[in-house]
Amino acid sequence: MEEIVDESCCGDEGSQRKSHHSDKVKNNLVTRLNRIEGQIRGIKGLIEKDTYCDDVINQISATQSALNSVARILLEGHMKSCVVERIQEGDFEVLDEVLVTIQKLMKK
Repeated sequence: MEEIVDESCCGDEGSQRKSHHSDKVKNNLVTRLNRIEGQIRGIKGLIEKDTYCDDVINQISATQSALNSVARILLEGHMKSCVVERIQEGDFEVLDEVLVTIQKLMKK
């Protein structure tokens, strides 16, 4: 599966930071999230139909993997653009921010 990373992820608009992904990256992420949304609905349906627990757990695992993929794409783009940009501006607090984010991702 092709991973698309945007080189210009984040920017400041006033005091609130925002992402600035290309249309290609945004479409890729939205497509992935739409698929994940469908997987979640499918899991709900499996539970409603009293599907064998192991089968439901396998679907949950696949959905978690798909979400992790979205997170990896976002993190890679963030590291290559936002983090580099902020470090170049002398803002080294971004490193602590990224470390906290990575710790949260690794807990899952």
